[in-house]
Amino acid sequence: MYGDLAWTWPIVSRPEHYTREAERFLQLMRQHARLQINTVLDLGCGGGHNDWTLKQHVQVTGVDVSEDMLELARKLNPQVEYVAGDMRSVRLGRAFDAVMAADGIDYMLTEQDLCAAFGTAFVHLKPGGVFCTYAEVTRENWQQNETHASVRTEGDTEIVFVENRYDPNPADTVYENVFVYLIRRNGELTVETDRHLGGIFPLERWRRLLREVGFGVLPTDVDGEGIPWWVGVKPDPDTAAPA
Repeated sequence: MYGDLAWTWPIVSRPEHYTREAERFLQLMRQHARLQINTVLDLGCGGGHNDWTLKQHVQVTGVDVSEDMLELARKLNPQVEYVAGDMRSVRLGRAFDAVMAADGIDYMLTEQDLCAAFGTAFVHLKPGGVFCTYAEVTRENWQQNETHASVRTEGDTEIVFVENRYDPNPADTVYENVFVYLIRRNGELTVETDRHLGGIFPLERWRRLLREVGFGVLPTDVDGEGIPWWVGVKPDPDTAAPA
């Protein structure tokens, strides 16, 4: 998906499908920041689908490790600045009012990876700024062999997209996410498979690592789909941060 199959992304996933998620990010940022939200850093921005909504309200800078996805993001959001980089190590040399990480955070496979991503968010925040993310997959909500399928069509191309999650070893922090594509162009079938690795941690681990980096962690906010959202506030010397 992040290489030679990146072209399928705008077909299997539409920007308007992310409007609700992007608005939730913005709501949490504005609710909990100790300053006005004018600038946002989107870590793991992918094809820029959250930015498509966010750019209407704030100035967005997106970072992603995949050049193919960044190419899609730039085409979708020419007004947005996009930078190639790894969320664990990228350093832009400037601070933002808010930092966010959507499902790209799933690719942090170890505690060290997750902590490094949180550290990147911390160093790119102004004092009083907020970091928002969510834990789509956790030990508490894990379902073995969870499978989803969708059908999308654009022009003469139809794609049946199947996603399957499987954990071969519950003793470690890694699970498999396998994508299967049934691609029909003018009725001619091509089958592609794509295997991704994701990280799976208990909720307590997320909270502890956010605190270790230096964030004041607000109580977990669970959305309507049962996914825990996290808000970390960067302490402001003039304002008491949440514990």
